[in-house]
Amino acid sequence: MPDPALLPPIPPAPRTTVRCRRCGRPLHDPESRILRLGPECRTPDPASAAVPGDQDTLPGLE
Repeated sequence: MPDPALLPPIPPAPRTTVRCRRCGRPLHDPESRILRLGPECRTPDPASAAVPGDQDTLPGLE
């Protein structure tokens, strides 16, 4: 077996760029990279919030 001190060092693996699923910006912190969403894109958008109101009853649940 060769002496490990004589072997060339193993270079670190290149880090791939992970981009936000919503806006496409590169993500840097581990939590964002795991979720694939940046902190700004994780907060709920008020424009897409559910609007309270009356709804028709689903058929069969009357």
